[in-house]
Amino acid sequence: MVESLQDEEKNKSDGSMWLALIAIVLGTFVSVLNSSLMNVALTKFVAVFGSDVSTIQWVITAYMLASAVVIPMSGYLGERFGNKNVFIWSVAGFTVGSVLCGLAWNASSLILFRIIQGVAGGFIMPIGMATIYTIFPREKTGMALGLWGVAAMVAPALGPTFGGYLIQYYSWRLLFFINIPIGIFAVVMSQLLLKPSIPKKGLKFDLAGAVLAILFFGSLLLALSKGQSEGWTSLFIVSLLFVAVSSLLLLLWVELGAEQPVLDLKIFKNMKFTFSVISSCLVMIGMMGGTFLTPLYLQNIHSLNAMETGLIMMPQAIIMALMMPVAGRLFDKIGILPLGILGLTILGITTLKLHQLTTDTPNEWLNAVLCIRSIGIGLCMMPLTSAGMNALAPHQIGNGSTLSNVCRQVAGSMGIALFTAIMNSRQIVHYAHINESVTVDSWVANDVISALSGQIYQWAVDMGTATGVATSTLSGIMQKEALARAIADTFYLSAIPAILCIPVVLFLRAKRQPQPADVPSKTEAEAPAAARQTEVQRPEPVQA
Repeated sequence: MVESLQDEEKNKSDGSMWLALIAIVLGTFVSVLNSSLMNVALTKFVAVFGSDVSTIQWVITAYMLASAVVIPMSGYLGERFGNKNVFIWSVAGFTVGSVLCGLAWNASSLILFRIIQGVAGGFIMPIGMATIYTIFPREKTGMALGLWGVAAMVAPALGPTFGGYLIQYYSWRLLFFINIPIGIFAVVMSQLLLKPSIPKKGLKFDLAGAVLAILFFGSLLLALSKGQSEGWTSLFIVSLLFVAVSSLLLLLWVELGAEQPVLDLKIFKNMKFTFSVISSCLVMIGMMGGTFLTPLYLQNIHSLNAMETGLIMMPQAIIMALMMPVAGRLFDKIGILPLGILGLTILGITTLKLHQLTTDTPNEWLNAVLCIRSIGIGLCMMPLTSAGMNALAPHQIGNGSTLSNVCRQVAGSMGIALFTAIMNSRQIVHYAHINESVTVDSWVANDVISALSGQIYQWAVDMGTATGVATSTLSGIMQKEALARAIADTFYLSAIPAILCIPVVLFLRAKRQPQPADVPSKTEAEAPAAARQTEVQRPEPVQA
């Protein structure tokens, strides 16, 4: 009877945990979906608001900066006010920000409302991860994080296609209004299903650490996002990097001496957590290579629009999302070592395979390689994070989630900036090499120009104009060829982080705890167990 009641209570507890996970997944999904929707809407915003591209770029940059600089405060706020309360208010604030963005009347108001949206949305992922570790036992966190990671993978897959469809057939305002029902549902589910956590009173807010963290992450991410357009040696970028380095040194000095730091950097003394963060950042950099380079290749080389690009990239994201809960379940059973090595090996080999891209590579071949690559990412991404978080004490989970998320955010931005610089430099090199091969007296170039001129002359004014247009067309073909080779070279280099990460996984394997000498073996302990059970079941004599 007692055992049946215990089983019933356990089933209710398990059911409530998984239902609570649905609320966290919904909140994560709506925040990630909104970011991916914006990537296809910039040209629409330029046309609607009559603004320029550099100004409209701040629609994305402002949200990214606002969400990144508040992440360091998520650990303190989660402990001070409770993870449940912070998560609910974050999703609610994000939903209100979506309403304001949908009502924007010009570019300036849209950028301002995106900042509000980013400040609220920045807490969703770190608080969500910390909440998962508080409601799930350690032996089930791998599966829970795998299901949570589905939202982070499905949303970017749906974003370009869904966003392109809404812009083409409906209104750009729906890009923001679509968040409202999902956000409201996530708030209601969180209020009903998440267990309230006990807030810690008496915590002091580390104002100096918070200000320095905002300065460091804000200036660094802004420099990484604007470095290519402004020029890495420009006064603006150099000044931002100087502020970033100075604030980082001061941040380290302040936080290591603070009693209650906003960023508990002493957690990095846990080497398993440190290696987990390093490996997760390396995988994030490698994954950003494919996320950033593939749309550039499809849109600039194959001339596809955003919606067509999203449809081609959707299968790999769906496969990655399906692999994450599988990897989480396997992580709970067999640990990090086989999953990490297998996933990183697949990621490294398939990324190296993308070095074979040319201007006429079939989309079917590219899609097949990307799908196999996504299997590797799905196998290793969440297990690498779980291995480090599982090594922390329960009171360190909030700060550990904060550090893990902010490091991955910086790594992703750094990867995009690095690959952009590499791609542009390699394109210049390849174009110079092609230009040297195609000289004025080259019979191949002359034949191409003659053939193009003959076709263009049918609608051109005269033969001179046709020849000029043909020469310009040939230059465009050379530029496209140089870009394709540059993207292939950048894919080759983006495989390096995944390969470097393989030996790091060896430091994450779980060590077997030695069995104490006074503990009886399994066979010795089982025999008296039955006897003890018999003694418990035997009724005691009734005393007069």
